[in-house]
Parts: sequence; structure tokens; C-alpha cells
Amino acid sequence: MFSYCTDPDTLGQIRWLSCFLTTGVHMSFYMSFLKVLFLLAVTAPVALAFGFVGAMAARSRLLPVSLMGKTYIAVVRGVPDIAFFLFFVIALDQAFEYIRHKVLCPDWDQPIRQGSDFIVCQAAKLPLGTDPQWMHETYGFILAVLTFAIVFGAFAANVLFGGMQAVPRAQLETAEAYGLNPGQIFWRILVPQMWVYALPGLSNLWMVLIKATPLLFLLGIEDIVYWARELGGTKTARFSDYPHGDWRMWYFFALLVFYLLMTRVSEVVLERLMTRLSHGQATTGGEAQRRAAA
Repeated sequence: MFSYCTDPDTLGQIRWLSCFLTTGVHMSFYMSFLKVLFLLAVTAPVALAFGFVGAMAARSRLLPVSLMGKTYIAVVRGVPDIAFFLFFVIALDQAFEYIRHKVLCPDWDQPIRQGSDFIVCQAAKLPLGTDPQWMHETYGFILAVLTFAIVFGAFAANVLFGGMQAVPRAQLETAEAYGLNPGQIFWRILVPQMWVYALPGLSNLWMVLIKATPLLFLLGIEDIVYWARELGGTKTARFSDYPHGDWRMWYFFALLVFYLLMTRVSEVVLERLMTRLSHGQATTGGEAQRRAAA
């Protein structure tokens, strides 16, 4: 905050606005944008890892493993995202506390499930009541990342499975004829070529993931939607040094611009990545590059 912000009632319009936009709560609002970017940076590779494992399981020759992979894909894709977001946060939290309870409190003689209540010993709670606020926020963020990864991992698994199926069978058979074992065929032939078929679907999934980040607000995390609603709502002199009317439209307009910029940058990066992956491939994009070079 600037030095002239000591008495907001004496400030002109420009100075008043500069002081208003640099308050401590606004700094939390600006930091929440970094929180969203960090969520995307962490969730995307984790979800892709879930998806890769799910796709490998779905195409496994072992029936139980294949059923597990296909069930994971079908169940998560068939249920509204918000239901899974709310379910997994509670389920993961209780699962972690249950494991800690069994390890830290072996002498506990009361049932953990008491009607609709879930009760564990004090030492098993996550986080502990004595922990600082940043640990509570970090724990909630970790649960959110795992939830996003599990949900979007199922969609990624479906896309990657389709990409694996799209690789021409003749190429795999040729590799087998040259004496490559199944592991070598998978990692040297199938996986490198799979990406060019899977990237369009993964690109769409990335866009959906960006648009899903406001669900952090529903998970109890103070994200950009939370702060836009809090800061934009009507404030009177009784509750704020900077009283104002209902400015939520302008705050949400800022979020709209932020997400449009995010999606535009993503489109440019993904288009260049697709061009690079298509180089030398026996696909429509690869054929167009060869014709352009000729």
C-alpha cells in the first residue's frame, strides 16, 4: 500500500482506487491467480500419469487388469464431475485419517463409524488443530490436486487408449518381425506414435481442465472466484475502509479476460506441439508437411 493511503476519505478518485487495489486482501486475490496456475502445473502431469496407467490397464491382456482400467474410465466419465469432486475430497480425507488412526492409535476401542459421524483419535486428524493456517491450506490444496487428477485422469486414459488403438497395427507387427519384444514395441513404437493421435483429445481436455479450476471454490479453497465474490460484493463504511457498491461484474470480467488469455496461449502452444509431433508421421498433418516441403 502506498504512503498516502493513511486516510482514504481524503483521497481523490485515482489515488483512492490505487489504494483500494493494493490492500492486503487484494494481494491475496492476486496470489490466488498464481494458485490456479500452480494447480494446473501440478495437476496436468499427475492426471496424465493417472491416464497413462489407466490406458495401459485398459489394453492389458490380463482380463482383471483390463476390467479395472475400463471400469475406472467408464465410472468417472459417466458421473457428473462436481459429484466426484465433492466425493473424493471427503473420501480421501477420511481415508488418510483412517490409516493414521490405525497406525497412531492402536488401542482405540470405539467404532470409527458412529452413525453418520466419522470419529478418529485426535492424533490422527489431518491437519492437527494446532497446525498453522498454511498447513491447513496446503492440505486442502493437495486434496484438490488428487481429486482433479483422479477425475481428469479417467478422461486422459480414454484419450490415450484411443491413441494407442489408432497406431497402425502393421507397424507393431513389423517391429515384432524384427525381433523386438513386447516391452520394446510398446515403448519404442507404440508410445512415441500414440501422442500424435492423442494430442487433439488431450488438448481439449487441457481446455476443460482450465475451465474447471473455479471448482476450487466449491472445495473450500480461497481461489480467484472466492476473492472476486468477496471483494466485488457491496461494502459499507462499517465493514471496510474502502466502501463501494456491487462491483462483482468487474471482478468476474477480470476472470473472464484471464481465462481467455490462458486458453489463447494454450492454443498457440498446443498447435506448435502438434506440428512438431506430426513431422515425419504417416498422418494427415505429416503428409501436409511433406507436401509443403516439396
